[in-house]
Amino acid sequence: MTATGLRTLAPAGGGLRQTLADSLIVAWRNLKRVPRIPELAIFAILQSIMFVLLFAFVFGGAIPLPGGGNYREYLMPGIFAQTIVFASATTAIGVTEDLHKGILDRFRSLPMARAAFLAGRTVSDVVYNAGILVVLMLSGLVVGWTVHTGLANLLAGVGLLLMFVFAMSWIGVWLGLGVPSVEVAQQVAFTVLFPITFVSNVFVPPQTLPSWLQPVAEWNPTSTLTASLRELWGNPNPYASTAFPSQYPVLVTVAWFVVIVAVFAPLAVRRYRSMSR
Repeated sequence: MTATGLRTLAPAGGGLRQTLADSLIVAWRNLKRVPRIPELAIFAILQSIMFVLLFAFVFGGAIPLPGGGNYREYLMPGIFAQTIVFASATTAIGVTEDLHKGILDRFRSLPMARAAFLAGRTVSDVVYNAGILVVLMLSGLVVGWTVHTGLANLLAGVGLLLMFVFAMSWIGVWLGLGVPSVEVAQQVAFTVLFPITFVSNVFVPPQTLPSWLQPVAEWNPTSTLTASLRELWGNPNPYASTAFPSQYPVLVTVAWFVVIVAVFAPLAVRRYRSMSR
């Protein structure tokens, strides 16, 4: 079904109602690409599984935890957080591809809410990455990861992950609208994201970093998200310090979510509007 055909399914009305309906239509359009181009999901899943296997079986034996904890249980929350942070790279690449294929111009010619393209993109990314998280969790169970705190805490952790997908998607949208090509989008996104994911507590304790870099790692949103998951799911975190982000990781993670959306959503909307003039 074409975009025009999908538009006729939206309920009549303006304002918030129309924006919501149009956003869901755009989100559905983005999700329909997954079965049509299955390589997108396949390689994203394989990359995530590769990280699990590499760090669980190659490095796991060389990184003992104090007190004899299970490194694989320590590792998996970090893998989940890293995957979510890298989700913004996929968003940036997708937005840039739509921009340079003329898809945005087609959307602008339709009687649809201007914000629908951006909101639909972020909503579809949440759904897409939820599927990848399911595969990752199954992979984690295979290598020895488990949740020790019950269903409520499991769902709370998943909720934090999906919230962060939404937040990171706005960063991806902002980056994708500001680069000249898909190749540049890929390079810029990964250049920005690699320090965020590796200067953190995902794989190694922040105490092993240089003293000037340790506060950066402690307050890094990837670190606070990882620490939140370890706390909620009862996974080991023997390197937790007395710093505020380590003692209240869920609170700091929610604050990061609010800050990222509050900063990058308006920036993305402003950049999109400037391109529409």
